[in-house]
Amino acid sequence: MNKNASVKVYHGYGHKQNLVVYGHVFKQKSKTTQVYSNNLWVNIVHLFKLFILKPYPFVQVRLQFLNQTIYNKTEADGFFKFEWSAEQDVPAGWHEVKVEAFTDDGETIKTGDGKVYVPHITQYAFISDVDDTAMISHSATIGRRLRELFIKNPHTRKTFPQVASHYQQLALSHTDKSQPNPFFYVSSSEWNLYDYLIETFRFNKLPDGAFLLNQIKRWKDLFKTGKTGHEGKLLRVMRILDAFPNQKFVFFGDNSQQDPAIYAAIVEKYPKNIEAVYIRNIRPEKLKETEALLNKIEAQNVETCLFINSEEAIAHSKRIGLI
Repeated sequence: MNKNASVKVYHGYGHKQNLVVYGHVFKQKSKTTQVYSNNLWVNIVHLFKLFILKPYPFVQVRLQFLNQTIYNKTEADGFFKFEWSAEQDVPAGWHEVKVEAFTDDGETIKTGDGKVYVPHITQYAFISDVDDTAMISHSATIGRRLRELFIKNPHTRKTFPQVASHYQQLALSHTDKSQPNPFFYVSSSEWNLYDYLIETFRFNKLPDGAFLLNQIKRWKDLFKTGKTGHEGKLLRVMRILDAFPNQKFVFFGDNSQQDPAIYAAIVEKYPKNIEAVYIRNIRPEKLKETEALLNKIEAQNVETCLFINSEEAIAHSKRIGLI
Protein backbone atom coordinates (compact mmCIF):
# COMPACT_ATOMS: atom_id res chain seq x y z
CA MET A 1 0.00 0.00 0.00
CA ASN A 2 1.02 3.59 -0.66
CA LYS A 3 0.46 5.39 2.64
CA ASN A 4 0.46 8.78 0.91
CA ALA A 5 -2.18 7.86 -1.69
CA SER A 6 -5.91 8.24 -1.05
CA VAL A 7 -9.13 7.03 -2.63
CA LYS A 8 -11.99 9.49 -2.15
CA VAL A 9 -15.46 8.01 -2.75
CA TYR A 10 -18.43 10.40 -3.01
CA HIS A 11 -22.02 9.53 -2.15
CA GLY A 12 -23.55 7.67 -5.09
CA TYR A 13 -27.15 7.01 -6.03
CA GLY A 14 -29.36 4.84 -8.18
CA HIS A 15 -31.59 1.79 -8.21
CA LYS A 16 -31.11 -1.87 -9.12
CA GLN A 17 -30.73 -1.30 -12.88
CA ASN A 18 -28.67 1.90 -12.71
CA LEU A 19 -26.21 2.55 -9.84
CA VAL A 20 -23.63 5.33 -10.03
CA VAL A 21 -20.64 6.13 -7.80
CA TYR A 22 -18.00 8.83 -8.38
CA GLY A 23 -14.63 9.48 -6.78
CA HIS A 24 -10.97 10.47 -7.12
CA VAL A 25 -7.64 8.77 -6.57
CA PHE A 26 -4.78 11.00 -5.40
CA LYS A 27 -1.05 10.22 -5.25
CA GLN A 28 -0.77 12.53 -2.29
CA LYS A 29 -3.47 14.51 -0.60
CA SER A 30 -2.88 17.17 2.00
CA LYS A 31 -4.30 16.62 5.46
CA THR A 32 -7.73 18.25 5.28
CA THR A 33 -9.20 17.76 8.75
CA GLN A 34 -11.21 20.91 9.27
CA VAL A 35 -10.54 23.04 12.34
CA TYR A 36 -13.68 25.08 12.97
CA SER A 37 -11.92 28.31 13.82
CA ASN A 38 -12.88 31.97 13.57
CA ASN A 39 -9.26 32.72 12.71
CA LEU A 40 -9.02 34.06 9.17
CA TRP A 41 -5.60 32.49 8.50
CA VAL A 42 -6.65 29.06 9.76
CA ASN A 43 -9.57 29.10 7.31
CA ILE A 44 -7.41 30.34 4.41
CA VAL A 45 -4.78 27.64 4.99
CA HIS A 46 -7.44 24.93 5.15
CA LEU A 47 -9.08 26.15 1.96
CA PHE A 48 -5.79 26.15 0.06
CA LYS A 49 -5.13 22.59 1.25
CA LEU A 50 -8.36 21.48 -0.44
CA PHE A 51 -6.86 22.61 -3.76
CA ILE A 52 -3.32 21.23 -3.27
CA LEU A 53 -3.81 17.83 -4.83
CA LYS A 54 -1.80 15.34 -6.88
CA PRO A 55 -4.26 13.29 -8.95
CA TYR A 56 -3.42 9.67 -9.77
CA PRO A 57 -4.14 9.42 -13.53
CA PHE A 58 -5.05 6.26 -15.45
CA VAL A 59 -4.75 3.93 -12.47
CA GLN A 60 -6.89 0.82 -12.23
CA VAL A 61 -9.77 0.81 -9.74
CA ARG A 62 -12.31 -1.77 -8.69
CA LEU A 63 -15.52 -1.34 -6.76
CA GLN A 64 -16.97 -3.90 -4.36
CA PHE A 65 -20.74 -3.74 -3.92
CA LEU A 66 -22.49 -6.59 -2.11
CA ASN A 67 -21.15 -9.65 -3.99
CA GLN A 68 -20.17 -7.78 -7.17
CA THR A 69 -16.82 -6.46 -8.40
CA ILE A 70 -16.72 -3.79 -11.13
CA TYR A 71 -13.52 -2.56 -12.81
CA ASN A 72 -12.55 0.79 -14.31
CA LYS A 73 -9.66 3.27 -14.65
CA THR A 74 -9.22 6.82 -13.45
CA GLU A 75 -9.15 9.71 -15.91
CA ALA A 76 -6.29 12.20 -16.35
CA ASP A 77 -7.38 14.14 -13.25
CA GLY A 78 -7.73 11.01 -11.09
CA PHE A 79 -11.53 10.99 -11.42
CA PHE A 80 -13.42 7.70 -11.67
CA LYS A 81 -17.04 6.79 -12.29
CA PHE A 82 -18.69 3.42 -11.82
CA GLU A 83 -22.05 2.72 -13.40
CA TRP A 84 -23.53 -0.74 -13.10
CA SER A 85 -26.62 -2.91 -12.64
CA ALA A 86 -27.05 -4.92 -9.46
CA GLU A 87 -27.24 -8.71 -9.74
CA GLN A 88 -29.72 -8.90 -6.87
CA ASP A 89 -32.50 -6.79 -5.43
CA VAL A 90 -31.21 -3.74 -3.58
CA PRO A 91 -33.40 -2.48 -0.75
CA ALA A 92 -33.93 1.26 -0.35
CA GLY A 93 -31.50 3.14 1.85
CA TRP A 94 -27.74 3.68 2.09
CA HIS A 95 -25.41 0.84 1.05
CA GLU A 96 -21.66 0.63 1.60
CA VAL A 97 -19.21 0.36 -1.29
CA LYS A 98 -15.43 -0.10 -1.28
CA VAL A 99 -13.15 1.18 -4.04
CA GLU A 100 -9.61 -0.13 -4.40
CA ALA A 101 -6.88 1.39 -6.56
CA PHE A 102 -4.30 -1.14 -7.70
CA THR A 103 -1.23 -1.50 -9.94
CA ASP A 104 -0.95 -3.49 -13.16
CA ASP A 105 0.66 -6.22 -11.05
CA GLY A 106 -2.43 -6.39 -8.86
CA GLU A 107 -0.79 -4.72 -5.86
CA THR A 108 -3.16 -2.61 -3.80
CA ILE A 109 -2.29 1.10 -3.76
CA LYS A 110 -5.08 2.27 -1.46
CA THR A 111 -8.73 1.61 -0.67
CA GLY A 112 -11.56 3.98 0.16
CA ASP A 113 -15.06 3.51 1.56
CA GLY A 114 -18.23 5.17 0.33
CA LYS A 115 -21.98 4.86 0.18
CA VAL A 116 -24.63 4.63 -2.51
CA TYR A 117 -28.20 5.77 -1.88
CA VAL A 118 -31.16 3.87 -3.27
CA PRO A 119 -34.28 6.03 -2.77
CA HIS A 120 -37.55 4.62 -1.55
CA ILE A 121 -40.33 4.53 -4.12
CA THR A 122 -41.82 7.90 -3.23
CA GLN A 123 -43.88 10.38 -5.17
CA TYR A 124 -41.30 13.18 -5.25
CA ALA A 125 -37.58 13.80 -5.65
CA PHE A 126 -35.83 17.16 -5.24
CA ILE A 127 -32.89 18.70 -7.07
CA SER A 128 -31.39 21.82 -5.55
CA ASP A 129 -28.62 24.13 -6.59
CA VAL A 130 -26.24 25.01 -3.74
CA ASP A 131 -24.72 28.48 -4.10
CA ASP A 132 -27.21 31.32 -3.61
CA THR A 133 -30.12 28.89 -3.62
CA ALA A 134 -29.57 27.12 -0.30
CA MET A 135 -26.27 28.65 0.86
CA ILE A 136 -25.36 32.35 0.80
CA SER A 137 -22.39 32.54 -1.60
CA HIS A 138 -22.52 35.75 -3.68
CA SER A 139 -21.49 33.57 -6.62
CA ALA A 140 -22.18 36.26 -9.23
CA THR A 141 -19.39 38.43 -7.80
CA ILE A 142 -16.05 36.60 -7.64
CA GLY A 143 -14.60 38.88 -4.95
CA ARG A 144 -17.53 38.41 -2.58
CA ARG A 145 -17.67 34.67 -3.34
CA LEU A 146 -14.00 34.23 -2.46
CA ARG A 147 -14.48 36.30 0.67
CA GLU A 148 -17.21 33.88 1.82
CA LEU A 149 -14.92 30.93 1.13
CA PHE A 150 -11.81 32.42 2.70
CA ILE A 151 -13.09 33.95 5.91
CA LYS A 152 -15.66 31.31 6.86
CA ASN A 153 -15.74 27.57 7.54
CA PRO A 154 -18.60 25.04 7.33
CA HIS A 155 -19.83 26.01 10.81
CA THR A 156 -19.90 29.74 10.06
CA ARG A 157 -21.23 29.61 6.48
CA LYS A 158 -24.86 30.73 6.37
CA THR A 159 -27.76 29.07 4.62
CA PHE A 160 -30.81 31.20 3.84
CA PRO A 161 -33.33 31.59 6.69
CA GLN A 162 -36.00 28.85 6.66
CA VAL A 163 -34.40 26.92 3.76
CA ALA A 164 -33.62 23.98 6.07
CA SER A 165 -37.20 23.98 7.37
CA HIS A 166 -38.56 24.02 3.80
CA TYR A 167 -36.31 21.20 2.61
CA GLN A 168 -37.00 19.10 5.73
CA GLN A 169 -40.74 19.42 5.12
CA LEU A 170 -40.28 18.47 1.48
CA ALA A 171 -38.17 15.43 2.43
CA LEU A 172 -41.25 14.12 4.27
CA SER A 173 -43.80 15.28 1.68
CA HIS A 174 -46.46 12.59 1.16
CA THR A 175 -44.22 10.00 2.83
CA ASP A 176 -42.86 9.30 6.33
CA LYS A 177 -39.55 9.51 8.20
CA SER A 178 -38.56 5.93 7.38
CA GLN A 179 -38.94 6.57 3.63
CA PRO A 180 -37.82 10.17 2.93
CA ASN A 181 -37.95 11.73 -0.51
CA PRO A 182 -34.48 11.89 -2.07
CA PHE A 183 -32.50 15.13 -2.35
CA PHE A 184 -29.80 15.78 -4.95
CA TYR A 185 -27.53 18.82 -4.61
CA VAL A 186 -26.10 19.87 -7.98
CA SER A 187 -23.50 22.62 -8.04
CA SER A 188 -20.91 24.32 -10.22
CA SER A 189 -18.55 24.12 -7.24
CA GLU A 190 -15.69 21.66 -7.58
CA TRP A 191 -15.24 18.23 -6.00
CA ASN A 192 -12.46 19.85 -3.90
CA LEU A 193 -15.25 21.35 -1.76
CA TYR A 194 -17.18 18.08 -1.26
CA ASP A 195 -16.40 17.57 2.45
CA TYR A 196 -16.78 21.31 3.07
CA LEU A 197 -20.30 21.29 1.57
CA ILE A 198 -21.33 18.04 3.27
CA GLU A 199 -20.41 19.49 6.67
CA THR A 200 -22.02 22.87 5.93
CA PHE A 201 -25.32 21.19 5.03
CA ARG A 202 -25.15 18.78 7.98
CA PHE A 203 -24.40 21.60 10.43
CA ASN A 204 -27.29 23.69 9.04
CA LYS A 205 -29.65 20.68 9.23
CA LEU A 206 -30.46 20.32 5.54
CA PRO A 207 -31.60 16.84 4.44
CA ASP A 208 -28.96 14.25 3.57
CA GLY A 209 -28.47 13.82 -0.14
CA ALA A 210 -26.12 13.03 -2.99
CA PHE A 211 -23.87 15.88 -4.18
CA LEU A 212 -22.94 16.20 -7.86
CA LEU A 213 -20.17 18.73 -8.33
CA ASN A 214 -17.82 20.06 -10.99
CA GLN A 215 -14.41 18.92 -12.22
CA ILE A 216 -11.65 19.16 -9.64
CA LYS A 217 -9.38 22.22 -9.70
CA ARG A 218 -5.74 22.71 -8.70
CA TRP A 219 -4.53 25.47 -6.39
CA LYS A 220 -3.60 27.81 -9.25
CA ASP A 221 -7.25 27.79 -10.37
CA LEU A 222 -8.66 28.45 -6.89
CA PHE A 223 -9.66 31.99 -7.85
CA LYS A 224 -11.81 30.58 -10.66
CA THR A 225 -13.80 28.38 -8.29
CA GLY A 226 -17.47 27.97 -9.18
CA LYS A 227 -17.17 29.89 -12.44
CA THR A 228 -17.47 27.01 -14.90
CA GLY A 229 -19.50 23.93 -15.57
CA HIS A 230 -23.04 25.12 -16.38
CA GLU A 231 -23.24 22.76 -19.37
CA GLY A 232 -22.03 19.98 -17.10
CA LYS A 233 -24.69 20.94 -14.59
CA LEU A 234 -27.39 20.51 -17.23
CA LEU A 235 -26.09 17.02 -18.04
CA ARG A 236 -25.87 16.04 -14.36
CA VAL A 237 -29.50 17.01 -13.75
CA MET A 238 -30.64 15.13 -16.86
CA ARG A 239 -28.76 12.02 -15.67
CA ILE A 240 -30.70 12.06 -12.40
CA LEU A 241 -34.01 12.33 -14.24
CA ASP A 242 -33.04 9.45 -16.51
CA ALA A 243 -32.15 7.32 -13.47
CA PHE A 244 -35.53 7.89 -11.78
CA PRO A 245 -38.22 8.07 -14.50
CA ASN A 246 -41.09 7.22 -12.12
CA GLN A 247 -40.69 10.09 -9.67
CA LYS A 248 -41.92 13.66 -9.99
CA PHE A 249 -39.08 16.17 -9.62
CA VAL A 250 -39.04 19.60 -8.05
CA PHE A 251 -36.14 21.96 -8.92
CA PHE A 252 -34.62 24.70 -6.79
CA GLY A 253 -32.25 27.31 -8.19
CA ASP A 254 -31.55 31.03 -8.36
CA ASN A 255 -31.09 33.66 -11.06
CA SER A 256 -27.52 34.67 -10.18
CA GLN A 257 -26.22 32.60 -13.10
CA GLN A 258 -27.86 30.05 -15.42
CA ASP A 259 -30.36 28.03 -13.36
CA PRO A 260 -33.57 29.42 -14.96
CA ALA A 261 -32.29 28.70 -18.48
CA ILE A 262 -31.01 25.22 -17.48
CA TYR A 263 -34.31 24.29 -15.83
CA ALA A 264 -36.36 25.69 -18.73
CA ALA A 265 -34.38 23.49 -21.15
CA ILE A 266 -34.95 20.42 -18.96
CA VAL A 267 -38.69 21.09 -18.57
CA GLU A 268 -38.96 21.34 -22.35
CA LYS A 269 -37.40 17.86 -22.64
CA TYR A 270 -39.13 16.23 -19.63
CA PRO A 271 -42.39 18.18 -19.05
CA LYS A 272 -44.25 15.24 -17.50
CA ASN A 273 -41.46 14.51 -15.00
CA ILE A 274 -41.33 17.97 -13.41
CA GLU A 275 -43.80 19.10 -10.76
CA ALA A 276 -42.45 22.57 -9.96
CA VAL A 277 -39.51 24.95 -10.40
CA TYR A 278 -38.44 27.35 -7.63
CA ILE A 279 -36.09 30.25 -8.39
CA ARG A 280 -34.65 32.53 -5.72
CA ASN A 281 -34.55 36.11 -7.02
CA ILE A 282 -30.94 37.00 -6.17
CA ARG A 283 -30.46 39.42 -9.08
CA PRO A 284 -33.41 41.86 -9.31
CA GLU A 285 -31.90 43.35 -12.49
CA LYS A 286 -32.54 39.96 -14.17
CA LEU A 287 -36.19 39.90 -13.11
CA LYS A 288 -37.74 40.28 -16.60
CA GLU A 289 -35.41 37.69 -18.12
CA THR A 290 -36.19 35.27 -15.28
CA GLU A 291 -39.94 35.83 -15.54
CA ALA A 292 -39.82 35.15 -19.28
CA LEU A 293 -38.12 31.78 -18.66
CA LEU A 294 -40.59 30.89 -15.90
CA ASN A 295 -43.50 31.75 -18.23
CA LYS A 296 -41.98 29.33 -20.73
CA ILE A 297 -41.90 26.66 -18.01
CA GLU A 298 -45.51 27.34 -16.95
CA ALA A 299 -46.58 26.92 -20.58
CA GLN A 300 -45.60 23.25 -20.11
CA ASN A 301 -48.07 22.98 -17.18
CA VAL A 302 -45.28 23.02 -14.60
CA GLU A 303 -45.72 25.13 -11.45
CA THR A 304 -43.19 27.92 -10.83
CA CYS A 305 -42.33 30.16 -7.92
CA LEU A 306 -40.06 33.21 -8.07
CA PHE A 307 -39.21 34.14 -4.50
CA ILE A 308 -36.82 36.17 -2.37
CA ASN A 309 -37.44 34.67 1.07
CA SER A 310 -37.97 30.98 1.77
CA GLU A 311 -41.21 31.80 3.60
CA GLU A 312 -42.69 32.66 0.18
CA ALA A 313 -41.51 29.33 -1.25
CA ILE A 314 -42.95 27.44 1.74
CA ALA A 315 -46.32 29.18 1.26
CA HIS A 316 -46.28 28.23 -2.43
CA SER A 317 -45.46 24.58 -1.61
CA LYS A 318 -48.42 24.48 0.76
CA ARG A 319 -50.69 26.10 -1.82
CA ILE A 320 -49.94 23.51 -4.51
CA GLY A 321 -50.05 20.57 -2.06
CA LEU A 322 -46.34 19.75 -1.99
CA ILE A 323 -46.30 20.01 1.81
